[in-house]
Amino acid sequence: MNAVERLTPALRPALELFPAPFMDLQWFAAEDEGRTEEASEYKIRKAREEGRVAKSQELISALGLLLPALMILFLAPYMLRTCVEMLRFYFTRAVELDPARDRIITLAFFSYMVKLALPIALTAMAAAIFANMVQVGPLFTTKPLKPNFSKIVPRFGAYFQRTLFSVEGLYNFGKSLVKMALIGMAAFFTIRSRIEHLANLQTASLWTSVSLVASLAIRMIIITALLLLVLSVPDILFQRWQHRQSLKMTRQEVKEERRMYEGDPMVRSRLRQRMRELLSSNMAVNVPKADVVITNPTHFAVALEYQTGSMPAPRISAKGSDEFALRIRRIASDNGVPIVENKALARSLYAEAEIGDIAPVQFWEALAVVFASVSKINEERRRAQSMGA
Repeated sequence: MNAVERLTPALRPALELFPAPFMDLQWFAAEDEGRTEEASEYKIRKAREEGRVAKSQELISALGLLLPALMILFLAPYMLRTCVEMLRFYFTRAVELDPARDRIITLAFFSYMVKLALPIALTAMAAAIFANMVQVGPLFTTKPLKPNFSKIVPRFGAYFQRTLFSVEGLYNFGKSLVKMALIGMAAFFTIRSRIEHLANLQTASLWTSVSLVASLAIRMIIITALLLLVLSVPDILFQRWQHRQSLKMTRQEVKEERRMYEGDPMVRSRLRQRMRELLSSNMAVNVPKADVVITNPTHFAVALEYQTGSMPAPRISAKGSDEFALRIRRIASDNGVPIVENKALARSLYAEAEIGDIAPVQFWEALAVVFASVSKINEERRRAQSMGA
């Protein structure tokens, strides 16, 4: 059963009006689209550079509501004095100034509005910046602002899939119900706690009525903001999970990215083959000049050359593992180069020194012992040759 057949009968006729490309839907998790591999560091970094990060709008909204509400509560006396001053200004000049000709009316209006609104606006802006910084850290990019004309084409299938028939759609629907319930409960219990005072407002003074309604409103806003702040915690976890799911990759994408970083496998194979050829040719030249070959005895072989006057310590003239180690040993045997078995030294020199390097200082003491034994071997050979002659 395809995606269209699984839709409700009410939506099916409308969706069948659109071409097949709009209906190529994957309904649930990323695995259904073949994206089974975790996102690589490169893809995560690239998504961050494009502004695609895990971010909860609920946290931004909660802080954007809570902090300005607290600022209003803190600045309430100042704002009340400013409002009284503004009303007194306009009422005392109501019959003296002409709004069409006197610019002082407009200037006074904007002056009072800045005094009243600027602290709240700055607080809301700071709350939004802080909420974003807490979630994604310092990030500034203009890529989300660039026009993307491909999004102009209506994709109703993708829209219905995302808003109605997906994990995200179900989550957003449930979250909206929870938010409505929280706001309704906050309003109900806040008003219920002062229901008797509200019922007697018809006999109260204007100042008492305004104070009561204002206190109830600010209390309701703060309680609602705190409840939404608590709700933002699971929303942050969900957004991070959904972000990881959206960045998952197919195996083909993983292969292409690895090929981009490491190069084509065929090219790497040719490079390794060429390196073997170079090493083989160098072995034939350098190993016969070596003073000693240290072996593992079968897995590693390192040829060293030492010239007392021009070298501070022995130099690596050739090295190899497995088949290259076997080739070095054969060349050394054919050319009479002493072969000394020292597993730890051979393995360490192979791992920590390259061809042409002077042996590291930490190996000099061990190499002194090796070259001393080589001197004895060479002395015994000279004696044997002299006795044979």
